[in-house]
Amino acid sequence: MERKAVVESISRIHQLDTSVINKIAAGEVIERPASAVKELLDNSIDALATRIEVDIMNGGADLIRVVDNGEGIHPDDLLLAVASNATSKITTADDLFSVQTMGFRGEALASISEVSHFRIRTRTADQTQGLEFEVKTGIPGKPQPCGCPLGTAIEVRQLFANTPVRRKFLKTTKTEFGHISEQFTRAALAHPRLYMVLRHNNKVIFDLPPSDNLLDRLRLFYGSKLAEQLIWVDSEVDDIRIWGYVSHPSENKSTRKGQYLFLNGRWIQDRTLQHALTEAYRGLLMVGRQPISFLYLDMPASQVDVNVHPTKSEVRFRDGQHLYRQLLSTLRSQFLSMDLQSQMSLGKKADFDVTAPPPPLTPEQKQTQMELTSWAKEQLNQVHDNLSDIKISSAPRSISPTSDLAAPFTAADAIPLSHFQQNREQSPVELPETENEPADLVVPDIDRPADKFADVATSDLRPIQVLNCYIVVENKGALTIIDQHALHERIMYEYFRKRVLAQSVEAQKLLVPLTLEMSGKEAALLLDHAEMLNSFGLGIEEFGGNTLLITSYPVMLKKVNLEQLVRDIADNLDNAKQPSRRDLLDDLITMMSCKAAIKAGQRLTQEEIYSLLEQRHLIDDAHHCPHGRPSALVLSHAELDRQFGRMG
Repeated sequence: MERKAVVESISRIHQLDTSVINKIAAGEVIERPASAVKELLDNSIDALATRIEVDIMNGGADLIRVVDNGEGIHPDDLLLAVASNATSKITTADDLFSVQTMGFRGEALASISEVSHFRIRTRTADQTQGLEFEVKTGIPGKPQPCGCPLGTAIEVRQLFANTPVRRKFLKTTKTEFGHISEQFTRAALAHPRLYMVLRHNNKVIFDLPPSDNLLDRLRLFYGSKLAEQLIWVDSEVDDIRIWGYVSHPSENKSTRKGQYLFLNGRWIQDRTLQHALTEAYRGLLMVGRQPISFLYLDMPASQVDVNVHPTKSEVRFRDGQHLYRQLLSTLRSQFLSMDLQSQMSLGKKADFDVTAPPPPLTPEQKQTQMELTSWAKEQLNQVHDNLSDIKISSAPRSISPTSDLAAPFTAADAIPLSHFQQNREQSPVELPETENEPADLVVPDIDRPADKFADVATSDLRPIQVLNCYIVVENKGALTIIDQHALHERIMYEYFRKRVLAQSVEAQKLLVPLTLEMSGKEAALLLDHAEMLNSFGLGIEEFGGNTLLITSYPVMLKKVNLEQLVRDIADNLDNAKQPSRRDLLDDLITMMSCKAAIKAGQRLTQEEIYSLLEQRHLIDDAHHCPHGRPSALVLSHAELDRQFGRMG
């Protein structure tokens, strides 16, 4: 009896209902409204349409309408159009290795109609009237005659109507439309000869006339500034052609989001080719920056397998290494034929002539220094009553005992010379859990005795700048080497963080707002986080289409390239995987602090060096920058003796 009970409890295998199968397929193919738009655009392109209009309501959650003037659907095929695994693109398994169309699986319309209120109107050239066909969450109606122009019009209402959990996970209207705009952009760039229109909530976002000049379409999406900095590349080897535009090194991004790759009219992602692109720019870009590219691959369909990913965004090349070498060689040959260095605003060699007089401070630099000095004075007054008479002077002088470099770096902290080349990974800085945090959290630890280093003589501190990058200080029988950028970045981080948490960031209004052309996704991300960015003093408003207005900026960032800052913030937001508000705040504060800090290669006056060291003891963790890199290394007297063989 016991054995019989066990057998009866075993789960039995059974055939899933067609509706369940379609819902599972829809979950793979239709992730969000943008996925449905992508599939419908692919169908219109395969139907040889020359004009495609896309209408969106409320980010695609309420309505997606795609109208084209293509071939239309034959009346006898209308029911099959929404049937699973029914397609006109392929017939046999061998056809999978010679796919010439955007779609071929026959899953898209079946998946969409299973989770929405779906309606299709279509007419072919040999028909005098069209047909209308509706499917409500997988339940088909009966085709009815209707009047309609040549082509196909598909409406998708209430997407995920019968899967409320999926609908609940949709993001804000701006975010979802940003993803739709990105899909539209990819299709428009892949097929510039198509007339394409995109509307959102009855407002025209893009109206793109057909063009034989790809640069014209790029200019409409990304503006003239980027278009003027694009470099044409073209090569053909063994029936494989690589052509398109790549950016001048002066135009770059912090991520790969600006890299577009199209294979036979299809947008794809390929790590091998992305690596070739990065290698081609090696030495031309700063570390961590990525080029912008719009590259097109034309090759025989038999040389690539596109049936390896549900969305067909990843493919498998028969000879990926050949493509890698061809792309790398093409780009390097083009770059060698150009004088890139003379045009670059970045990458200039630092002036290492220590005998030359330091450049005078600009008015903006003086203002920033005054602001930081004022902030430092406030912090000094809060540290201890015994420090109330300490002032930061613009003249060179010895650093007060409390701010002696030996305070945070003792002999126990000394790092052997043999370890200098090792990477020291540190955990990232985190903001506290509570959002209503007191404004004085960045006040340093005041439990250290004020007279602990009172016996340190003035001559113990003799800072000098080395290689316009490091500050070397001798004190208490040790040698401390400070990374000027890392230390200043940490100071700026604490200063900016305190201001943000106290909601006291000073913002400068722009007399004439700065206009920025962004991608649809970038614009949506920035507008979605406009309130948080405003707490940083960065005012962002919608201007129309994908154009944004920058109305204000943080006073402390007046030396920063504002346009580049906003684009980097958009990249940062795009890379974040559903972060908390606290994580976003920390990431943005870290990024802004990095941009506002003294740079490696920047020459400092003695006044600036002393001012920087004065502020050093005001922060809780002077050992590391916000990214976790060490800000200083200490060589003890004993370590130096050991390295020079003086140890007995």
